[in-house]
Amino acid sequence: MQRPPPEDFLLKETNPHLGGGKISGDKLTSTYDLVEQMQYLYVRVQKAKDLPAKDVTGSCDPYVEVKLGNYKGTTRHFEKKSNPEWNQVFAFSKDRIQASMLEVTVKDKDVVKDDFIGRVLFDLNEVPKRVPPDSPLAPQWYRLEDRKGDKAKGELMLAVWMGTQADEAFPEAWHSDAATVSGADALSNIRSKVYLSPKLWYLRVNVIEAQDLQPTDKGRYPEVFVKAILGNQATRTRISQSRSINPMWNEDLMFVAAEPFEEPLILSVEDRVAPNKEEVLGRCAIPLQIMDRRLDHKPVNTRWFNLEKHVVVMEGEKKKEIKFASRIHMRVCLEGGYHVLDESTHYSSDLRPTAKQLWKSSIGVLELGILNAQGLMPMKTKDGRGTTDAYCVAKYGQKWVRTRTIIDSFTPRWNEQYTWEVFDPCTVITIGVFDNCHLHGGDKAGGGKDSRIGKVRIRLSTLETDRVYTHSYPLLVLHPNGVKKMGEIHLAVRFTCSSLLNMMHMYSQPLLPKMHYIHPLTVSQLDNLRHQATQIVSMRLSRAEPPLRKEIVEYMLDVGSHMWSMRRSKANFFRIMGVLSGLIAVGKWFDQICNWKNPITTVLIHILFIILVMYPELILPTIFLYLFLIGVWYYRWRPRHPPHMDTRLSHADSAHPDELDEEFDTFPTTRPSDIVRMRYDRLRSIAGRIQTVVGDLATQGERLQSLLSWRDPRATALFVIFCLVAAIVLYVTPFQVVALLTGIYVLRHPRFRHKLPSVPLNFFRRLPARTDCML
Repeated sequence: MQRPPPEDFLLKETNPHLGGGKISGDKLTSTYDLVEQMQYLYVRVQKAKDLPAKDVTGSCDPYVEVKLGNYKGTTRHFEKKSNPEWNQVFAFSKDRIQASMLEVTVKDKDVVKDDFIGRVLFDLNEVPKRVPPDSPLAPQWYRLEDRKGDKAKGELMLAVWMGTQADEAFPEAWHSDAATVSGADALSNIRSKVYLSPKLWYLRVNVIEAQDLQPTDKGRYPEVFVKAILGNQATRTRISQSRSINPMWNEDLMFVAAEPFEEPLILSVEDRVAPNKEEVLGRCAIPLQIMDRRLDHKPVNTRWFNLEKHVVVMEGEKKKEIKFASRIHMRVCLEGGYHVLDESTHYSSDLRPTAKQLWKSSIGVLELGILNAQGLMPMKTKDGRGTTDAYCVAKYGQKWVRTRTIIDSFTPRWNEQYTWEVFDPCTVITIGVFDNCHLHGGDKAGGGKDSRIGKVRIRLSTLETDRVYTHSYPLLVLHPNGVKKMGEIHLAVRFTCSSLLNMMHMYSQPLLPKMHYIHPLTVSQLDNLRHQATQIVSMRLSRAEPPLRKEIVEYMLDVGSHMWSMRRSKANFFRIMGVLSGLIAVGKWFDQICNWKNPITTVLIHILFIILVMYPELILPTIFLYLFLIGVWYYRWRPRHPPHMDTRLSHADSAHPDELDEEFDTFPTTRPSDIVRMRYDRLRSIAGRIQTVVGDLATQGERLQSLLSWRDPRATALFVIFCLVAAIVLYVTPFQVVALLTGIYVLRHPRFRHKLPSVPLNFFRRLPARTDCML
């Protein structure tokens, strides 16, 4: 009996103060209605004029320092400029304000000590409030004052206001909670950003034939194959069976290509002249921009491409370059009718085909409010103490979002809201929490990776429409020493449906685009192409500024989910047993009926059975009515919360340490040989049991086949005679009588039963199978 998961690992409903409390029923009415309002003091430093010169050159090196209590932010400085323009915004969280005056000071950059030019003071009680959609506050000129309050030379253009995180200046502003971060690269790494996955296409190369190849050795039959390379992807055809200078293949090669197309498809026809030696007979490079784009299964036109091969021969003392022009016949196209899978189909966030012409209209909108996190674990050490610089990444469809990084906090508050269009309700949004390891020169210190804090998945079809879900999700991560709770993340989610009819219609449609069913790809092709797609997506997003790094993308897309894991195997086995437990329970119940364990129930079943046999038209209505009543009965116990990571279902809480160590081992393995030998022997024992079960299933199937195959002539003769007699009896006997006699025989009293197997079962077990023929 598995123990229930700890209380800490469960989902908890929360009651945050969303949208400033502007609630109308279950729907909220303000712009940022799925997050808690956060008040900020904004200071926009626009420009300055007529600043005094510090020397005979008649210029100065000005910059502005914005100071509020213990927090201090500075603009960049300009060299020898009396009328600089900064256009920079500073944001101070109202929760951390510990002063009543805001001081904006203009200083002159100096090697020894910066010179004071002038300042402007603001009383925080007089600062105006601004709430979007109000227009931005216009900056105005302020005369600089010296330290005594007298007028100084120069003016500064400023705008100061109180606002919220809904302000358009918020994303790019300098934040007081990031005051310890310095450097332009580090500052860009902590800001919230939106990223888009590249548009992915399947590239199909149907290699038909080649003509007029020129092998070096004319005295042998060439063993020719075609190698195709696209970026980091490489594949090849089989060796042509027609061993001649005009070989044929008619074989498909598949690749993943991303817009914009940066690299050509490179094809080379090669001859295997020795076991580990190939000779290139011709090569060509084809730009992807010129390729046909196919939206359905109709074949595209074939094309001939010239193969180039340069050979240098010696004529006396001169070199002469001879160019052969062989040709290759192919059908090449970009497939727009498929969805390029970069996620697992079990929790995909997008199922649309590549070609935009095939997209259906959206059925609704998904809104996500990333509120805060509680109880995060220290992820690294700084100044002798543990610290965490947390940020969130959410992925749905082609749109990735990244919140700002909250510096040095185990209870970060983001309160950021994002929106996605929804095209299919049977999709999943993934939210991951990470520790930013690229601040304070993290890249230079060895290029550390951002650490995983945890991940949450929410399936949209499990949400009621137009309802705001506010829950605290446990952040669970599996470590080599077991499952560990890294904290909790508080989310607010709302799925709004624009057309209930369109959404209901989606349930009748295939999950993937029709090309996946008309012209399906093999499982091995899909696995390989998915790996290539995730590599392309991670490479493209890591080239953004700031980069969404490879380790983040791979964790969000579950790149390693296909690797062998004893824990996952056990979890899947118990999932199957859980599904079959209902059938097993029905079988046990029926066995009790047949054995008259409860005579009253058995008599009622007899009466129901006789009624259904006498009036067979009631069988199907009775079944569906029974299912309807079960569904209505279970409505009162319907799930009220979104699903979340279940440690008990995953067997993460009961996994053996060696199994976890095996799961976290690299591929290929890095463990000592004795441990690998032990794990291999364990795998052999488990595989042996699986092999036995599969063999038993195959045996039963082969026995069914042998009923009419005359492999056992006597058994087949008996079965054929039985079929003839059964056909005659069933022809002359009414169906109700046959069904009634059969049912009463099955439900007979234990007094008329014996414990030996029945005659049909004995006959079936005596039939031959092909196990005798196996080595």
